[in-house]
Amino acid sequence: MNDIVFGQYLPGHSIIHRLDPRLKIASLLLLLIAVFFDAGFIGYGLIGLFVLLALLLSRIPFKRVLKSMKPMIFMVLFLTIFNLFFVRIGHVVYRLGPVPIYSGAIRQTEYIVVRLVLIICLTTMLTSTTKPLDMTLGLERLMKPLRKVGFPVHEVAMMISIALRFIPTLMEETQRIMKAQASRGVDFNEGTFKEKIAAIVSLIIPLFISAFQRAEDLANAMESRNYNPSAKRTRFHQLHWHYYDTIAITLVLCLFFGIWGLSFIL
Repeated sequence: MNDIVFGQYLPGHSIIHRLDPRLKIASLLLLLIAVFFDAGFIGYGLIGLFVLLALLLSRIPFKRVLKSMKPMIFMVLFLTIFNLFFVRIGHVVYRLGPVPIYSGAIRQTEYIVVRLVLIICLTTMLTSTTKPLDMTLGLERLMKPLRKVGFPVHEVAMMISIALRFIPTLMEETQRIMKAQASRGVDFNEGTFKEKIAAIVSLIIPLFISAFQRAEDLANAMESRNYNPSAKRTRFHQLHWHYYDTIAITLVLCLFFGIWGLSFIL
């Protein structure tokens, strides 16, 4: 649980922290799309250099980024095994007993691993350098045109912000419940498969009850303060676009269209 850092804001005064949240959210979406362009390792290398530069400018410890990748190790291993043993593309490179390993499977596995690493780095950088309140304002401003078709922009932005805000809280609650269960003799590491399932159930049920209780407390607190999502309101905290935001979005757009162009060339 200590390895999960997604959704946790890391206070700082770097240039990445000062960027407009609308810019960071839009840049994340563009780069996530660019990650799935078939631009080969040249394209992934360019995105990787851009992400590395952004991480250096944001002054986020690399240990934090590596820690955010630990929960994905199982998924990476599962996808690697699945691709190596079941993808039949290209020529046979070598054999593991009766199972042939194809060159296309190796290449596809490499692409998957690189994409996952880039996605984790991008999302970790966004949540680590953007306050939950700024995230809400940025999402609401970006989705503002959807109001014309009746889309509940403010409600959706608020729900996303609250979900991100409560990820660290739920992780802390999970740790507290695990320690309480361990003090009562529950072992999450040892035992048969059936005993491990029973241990997980003993963890999930109180966690769900606690989550619903927190949601109810939050709803009551918002109602007691006369919160009305459809009411018109002014904001004390205003978003301001600066010249360095223009420079940043220009660089992101150049990278996006450059990767897009490479996908047609390669």
